[in-house]
Amino acid sequence: MIGVLIVDDERLTRELHANFVARIDGFAVVAECAGARAAVSAVLDARGPEAIDLILLDMTMPDGHGLDVARHIRARGVTVDIIAITGVRDAEVVRQAAALGVAQYLIKPFTFATFQDRMVQYAAYRQKMADAAGPATQAEIDALFGALRPTVAEALPKGLSAPTLDRVAAALRDGGPFSSREAAERLGMSRVSVRRYLEHLVGIGRAERDARHGTPGRPETEYRWMR
Repeated sequence: MIGVLIVDDERLTRELHANFVARIDGFAVVAECAGARAAVSAVLDARGPEAIDLILLDMTMPDGHGLDVARHIRARGVTVDIIAITGVRDAEVVRQAAALGVAQYLIKPFTFATFQDRMVQYAAYRQKMADAAGPATQAEIDALFGALRPTVAEALPKGLSAPTLDRVAAALRDGGPFSSREAAERLGMSRVSVRRYLEHLVGIGRAERDARHGTPGRPETEYRWMR
């Protein structure tokens, strides 16, 4: 069983990721942390049945950066694996994460299918590493280094595009909550189109919807980012 530490300052996000992990055979959440300092302590103190093999690590937390967590545990000689799960898209952060041995870098929001694919790839990588013994051929080395690379991009529902999904998600995360009408006005999109993207975000667990009362006429549906 692969022991997983979930690190994220948002409780709902930790719950979502814990639920995702529980749905995948071979993995178990052994600890959760809401901050950088707690994450470092959890890794350094982990022992026995609560040993941590993999960290699902957010990059932005009130008391420190995910890169700081990686630096601290690497400085202590801890070889635990790390998968970054974050909304940070900065190329320099990605470069530094790779330099610190972060195995995967997964951008929020994502579907369970995408998460499952990365975790299954990671489990296969661990198995290949465990099976490796003695001198390896170049082909075997290439296979080990390539084991964590996604083979295909996740397909969005027909009619949705990744760049537009990113725009809608960023607007909702940074400026929401709002209705599909308000989102359409803000983004310069049709209401029907923007509603499809908002509903997709609800479907993958990154947004939630509720009825907005207190306005004239029929209640509007309000969309809110799940932080």
